[in-house]
Amino acid sequence: MFRMWCMLWKDGHLLKDITLSDAEQVNRTAKVFRALEEVCREWDLAKPIWLQSNIKDFKQHSKTRFRRDSFTEQIDFDYLEIQIIEED
Repeated sequence: MFRMWCMLWKDGHLLKDITLSDAEQVNRTAKVFRALEEVCREWDLAKPIWLQSNIKDFKQHSKTRFRRDSFTEQIDFDYLEIQIIEED
């Protein structure tokens, strides 16, 4: 089972979080993109842009933070953090 934890943070406080699961037999990248799309739809957020720093962090730690510079629209939080918590 693949599970990804998504969290919205502002001023050091967790505003909301959700854990998304995916049991389909597709690659890790597809699961991450699908989970990110789902959380953006659920929370009515624009889909963030993957910057080189996001890619590097995600490859090294299986987690990254999307800050203001990753969004094309104005955001009312400090960052969106995603973290893989279980992989099959």
